[in-house]
Amino acid sequence: MRTLHTAELLVPGPGAAPLRDGAVLVEGDRIEALGPFAELAARNPHARVRRWPGVLTPGLLVRGADTLLERTYYPDDPYETAELGSEPISGPDALDALKMTEARWGNSARRGTQKLLARGVVAVTGRFAIPAVRTAVVRSGLTVLPPAPYEGLPALDPFAGRESAADAFHGVLEPGAPARFAVFAVADEAELRSRGATTCVATVIGGRLLHRRR
Repeated sequence: MRTLHTAELLVPGPGAAPLRDGAVLVEGDRIEALGPFAELAARNPHARVRRWPGVLTPGLLVRGADTLLERTYYPDDPYETAELGSEPISGPDALDALKMTEARWGNSARRGTQKLLARGVVAVTGRFAIPAVRTAVVRSGLTVLPPAPYEGLPALDPFAGRESAADAFHGVLEPGAPARFAVFAVADEAELRSRGATTCVATVIGGRLLHRRR
């Protein structure tokens, strides 16, 4: 089934002109067309329509995901947060005290990937050594890219160390490209950069809606 994703502003990619009341037509795991919602809806009257508030952009890229998922522990809410708190735990001494096992790393990685999806992330860089973590990342739908140089510390925030929101975009939205994008409850790219990726209301990977803010 074709699906039309429409938002108040469509940003196809870095440097591309934003389109007011734009839409992305998705069939299967690919983008079939982009354009004004009214035009695409008229040409595809039987397409399912998903209306989102804010800005629809390419999905985001986070670097150093091996550090974020193999050297950072995400407490299980609500079962562990009373004892451990809700913040991610890192550092050799703190992790040694948790007596981490491969299974526990896998469960933590699943929680970590959900945090990434909730920030509009569709791709990560890193090399994963723990099989359970690698499995969790693959099953999440995130694209895994080889490690690449970057400045600063790895962060769940895709905009950390970036000068603009567009610097964190992974790919562009165009016909034939993978249906891999995110929607943020902001007015434009400038507000997205200032308010951050936690404004994400939806993340689509391979045409599937993998995160939706309730």
